[in-house]
Amino acid sequence: MKDRKSVTIAAGVLLLVPLVLFYFNKSVGVYLLLCVWVLAVVVGYVAYSRKQQEQEKLRLLESFQRAASATLGHHRHDWMNDLQILYGYVQLGKHDKLLSCLDRIRERMAAESKISKLGIPSLVFYLQSFREMNKSVQLEIRIEEELELGKLMDRQAAEELAETIMETIRAFQFGGRSSWGEIIGLTMSIYREGGEVVVRFEQDGNSGNQDTLRRNVEKATRGKRIYAKDAALPKAYELRMPCGNLNEVKACL
Repeated sequence: MKDRKSVTIAAGVLLLVPLVLFYFNKSVGVYLLLCVWVLAVVVGYVAYSRKQQEQEKLRLLESFQRAASATLGHHRHDWMNDLQILYGYVQLGKHDKLLSCLDRIRERMAAESKISKLGIPSLVFYLQSFREMNKSVQLEIRIEEELELGKLMDRQAAEELAETIMETIRAFQFGGRSSWGEIIGLTMSIYREGGEVVVRFEQDGNSGNQDTLRRNVEKATRGKRIYAKDAALPKAYELRMPCGNLNEVKACL
């Protein structure tokens, strides 16, 4: 970022010099040389900007690939652990524990399915990779049956909601604990109520700074169509976003 700023300043200076010389010069030959100078600076800066954009896209792609690979590795590790446990129960003939293990796997699969059906790609990826990318928060996710947020709001509103959910989780992550080493438990519930999409956050325990947490939650909703509301419990907040049009409102009811 600093290199790009320095190049921009240098390009501005290189363009300013010929502009000054244009004013004082009266030679046609020098005019042509100055035009070539300006053209070379513009072409060079455009080429540099394009290269920087390509490099930034490459860095973002590599970051996404690393996150996706880590998430898949984490899920694969979980499935391998489950399979080993199931295999052990089969060998030992503990059918009662085998059934309880299968029920736990089924519940986890149902939870993953609900996340994938939300219909907002950025939010789906964030939630599915959360355990791998955020070690300081144990996030429990509860989603209403058959909830598809992508069908209840337009694209801009969906991205606003996804961004606000991420910022609110970060607000709990940094304002809801008393020390850096503390791991907090956070429950997030997403459901429909009264023509609105509601995202409810409830933190386990009472550590952290309540005022800082409230300010960060309110900051996350500033300038958006979402509003934050204190819930009945301490350290519990609700994000509420009205559905966009009549059909969406009916779907929310």
